[in-house]
Amino acid sequence: MAMATKSRTPGRHRPRKRFGQHFLAPSWAGKVVEAIRPARGDAFLEIGPGTGAITLPLAATGLPILAIEIDRDLASELAAKAPPNVTILAADVLKADVLPLLSGLTPQGPPDAPGIAVPEHRLRVVGNLPYYATSPILSRLVELHRAHGLIHDATVMMQKEVADRLVAKPGTRDYGVLTVMLSVHARVSRILELPPGAFSPPPKVRSTLVKLEFTSPAVRIPDERLFEKLVKAIFSQRRKTLLNSLKAFDRSAAAILASANLDGRRRPETLQIEEIARVAELLAAARR
Repeated sequence: MAMATKSRTPGRHRPRKRFGQHFLAPSWAGKVVEAIRPARGDAFLEIGPGTGAITLPLAATGLPILAIEIDRDLASELAAKAPPNVTILAADVLKADVLPLLSGLTPQGPPDAPGIAVPEHRLRVVGNLPYYATSPILSRLVELHRAHGLIHDATVMMQKEVADRLVAKPGTRDYGVLTVMLSVHARVSRILELPPGAFSPPPKVRSTLVKLEFTSPAVRIPDERLFEKLVKAIFSQRRKTLLNSLKAFDRSAAAILASANLDGRRRPETLQIEEIARVAELLAAARR
């Protein structure tokens, strides 16, 4: 079973199976904070702070943090020891309306140098994503970026197998829906590999710290909903040829592929993102 990763507090909080809690050791938490590289002008949304192994050293910079924790007991414990620049919200990040709170995260100048101007504001996401909800959370971050342009980057922990999918190349087994949808809106890179022993109790999987740098769309997408439906449709039948998988989605598949100058005998996982976008654009034009 996929598991979430959180901070370690020996002897206090017993890991809860329903949240998949595995606490990150302090030595590894320090490496994660170092990899984040917080800077003046940054504000943070942290997902799954747990007992604060990442939250508290990050808060020591004085930068504003909104930390969302689904476990109400952990949220209460963290709120009791967090400094004033940390806001704790006990909620499910997939359901919470975080936009008003994120808009209020305004970085301040250093307390010892009030005359120095604050650099351009950057909203950054950090945290240990619950493994069972990694894909929905990544989709939510893309949605926030696409709709509001708020998020600069995200440095997040996930199961190694999911990280493999994010950086997969066309023609490989791991290349699929998640690869395409993230690659359109973000540059993805691996930052740090963590063994099971980095957590207590150790999970049965390895973990990877990944950085997503959000950008303007890598390809032209006139209709985001249609593009997403198309990607899910063709990759849900990846063993079929492109023509056969696309036929189930649109009856004009043969004409669309001919217009896109694509061989219908190819497999969906061989398509470059630019080729998928071309098919989506032709489909959108045909439906209009």
